[in-house]
Amino acid sequence: MVQGFSREPGTHGPLIEVPPAGLRKIRMWAGAIAMGGFLFGFDTGVVSGALLYIRKDFDLNSFEQGSVVSVLLIGAVIGAMTSGKLAERIGRRPSLGLIGAVFIVGTIIVTAANGYPMLLAGRIVLGLAVGAASALVPVYLSEISPTSIRGRLLTLNQLLITTGILVAYLVNLVFASSGSWRSMFAVGAIPAALLVIASVWLLPESPQWLITHGRKQRAHEGIASVTDDATADRLVQRAEQRIADERAKQQRTAADQGNARKRLTAPDVRPALIVGLTLAAVQQFGGINTIIYYAPTIIQQTGLSASNSIFYSVAIGVINLVMTLVAIRLVDRVGRRPMVLVSLGLMAVSVFMLGLAFVVGMNSVLTLLFMVVYIAAFAGGLGPVFWTLIGEIFPPSVRAEGSSASTAVNWISNFVVSLAFLPLAGLLGQGETFWVFAAICVVAFFFVGRYVPETRGRDAEQIQEALQSRFGNTPETTHSEHARTR
Repeated sequence: MVQGFSREPGTHGPLIEVPPAGLRKIRMWAGAIAMGGFLFGFDTGVVSGALLYIRKDFDLNSFEQGSVVSVLLIGAVIGAMTSGKLAERIGRRPSLGLIGAVFIVGTIIVTAANGYPMLLAGRIVLGLAVGAASALVPVYLSEISPTSIRGRLLTLNQLLITTGILVAYLVNLVFASSGSWRSMFAVGAIPAALLVIASVWLLPESPQWLITHGRKQRAHEGIASVTDDATADRLVQRAEQRIADERAKQQRTAADQGNARKRLTAPDVRPALIVGLTLAAVQQFGGINTIIYYAPTIIQQTGLSASNSIFYSVAIGVINLVMTLVAIRLVDRVGRRPMVLVSLGLMAVSVFMLGLAFVVGMNSVLTLLFMVVYIAAFAGGLGPVFWTLIGEIFPPSVRAEGSSASTAVNWISNFVVSLAFLPLAGLLGQGETFWVFAAICVVAFFFVGRYVPETRGRDAEQIQEALQSRFGNTPETTHSEHARTR
């Protein structure tokens, strides 16, 4: 049921069959967990349309407009960095419920804001929840997913993120005529309440977490509810053995074995950390959220009105959602690595052309076309597959901390890009700024080609072997590095 629970003991054992009724239950749980991804998308996307009206109501300058967008990311960094420790301490399910409650509190503060400072405070609170959700959801999904459909369930997170963005754009469109930005934000309280309800009455705790904390009977019951008792017995036994092996390895590599953050830098985990942190930065420095956050503003600069800009941004949201659905269909067929490579190549070309459109003054139709191609390339590869990979590449003993660290870097990068975009575009020119993003996509293409392994159909042990091989490590060299760190 959890990653590694869907194979028989032995690294290359056969896949365990989960009956249709069990798969339906797992998919239902996954959909509820990924509601955290929906809120992530909604609260990062809704500001794009709301900003057109907030700046008039509160008379915001360009820096203040950028800070309304980017201050959420400060909260997100904090939320992402602390969520791993919280999820390890109290469990995945109660952590998700707490995140939903924080979403509600942040929404109330924003909708009641009477000025710029209170608006910033509400956005920071929303950011705490967004960051925590973005780190926890891939871990939780990974730990309830059979290997055979793990890729699809992990990309479900990105699907709900893109759905949240599209819904945010549609909500913006509905309230555009009245300019009621408070109503735009208030809609987010509905899915937040649903997330709290699901965490209390619907979701199970992660079997991986239960076994790690000595609650194997509850884990057995949860696994048996989607398989059978005999299968649950085998999977719990294997998980206990793997946990014991990992704890023994921690004792060999560091005296402070309980410190998961220090464990992340151990020689055998370091390749996963490098890949996770690099992809986290690339996903943002490739420029995606300059489009998501500022799509109406960018389109408005081509000569369209505010309401028309919001309308065309909905088209971008639709393409984002459709291509994410395509990615979900492909991720367990084509594989993670080729999807990311194709995605980065197309992103580089399309964002370069988008920059050229602004430099030479192409019409709004061509500008929108290049934006749509760029969004399609991102949503069909790097967007969803990044969240899949960070749920797969880290060993189970440090998966929550590894995901937390990668997500924190993702949000720090997001903050830097979103805050710097408008000032940088003013300094270099908007087209030239997009060319910087194109160059980053090219560099990322070569990094993925060299260092990122395929994870499709592989269990945790096989993925770690592939990572070590990509970084030129062997069991012997890794062991010698262990000895030097003792």
